[in-house]
Amino acid sequence: MLLFLQIILSIAGISLAAYGLITEDFTFQPYMMLCLSLMMLVTGVKELQKGNKGTGWLSIGVFIFIFFVTVQSFLLQ
Repeated sequence: MLLFLQIILSIAGISLAAYGLITEDFTFQPYMMLCLSLMMLVTGVKELQKGNKGTGWLSIGVFIFIFFVTVQSFLLQ
């Protein structure tokens, strides 16, 4: 289930990034960052389930940072 969610989030993030690069329209960049942050959360949970505590907590920390930046960008628009 987590692998499926990770694949869906990465496809959505890559699609939004490619759209922004091709059209030079960066209005969807906060949504891309949201996909990235949620993908980092899923990665952290997967790593914690595997027993890799260091990598799991680091990924969750990165999720918190990117999510905070994403919320700030949504509020500033």
